[in-house]
Amino acid sequence: MESGPAIFAGLVFCLFGGGLLAWTVTGVRRGRPVAQGVSPVASAGVASLVSLISLVLGVWCLTRF
Repeated sequence: MESGPAIFAGLVFCLFGGGLLAWTVTGVRRGRPVAQGVSPVASAGVASLVSLISLVLGVWCLTRF
């Protein structure tokens, strides 16, 4: 009964983290700012950290069922 929400939450976290990481890498490679009005290094670092945390949470949720 509880595996359905765990799978859904895990997939949402993994999709968000993967999408954010791909968007951040693409922006950095093209030399574009990741966030407008913020230091490029700080914004890329924060976006990478958030995406990695989201991926870890997604994997953790997927291993809980």
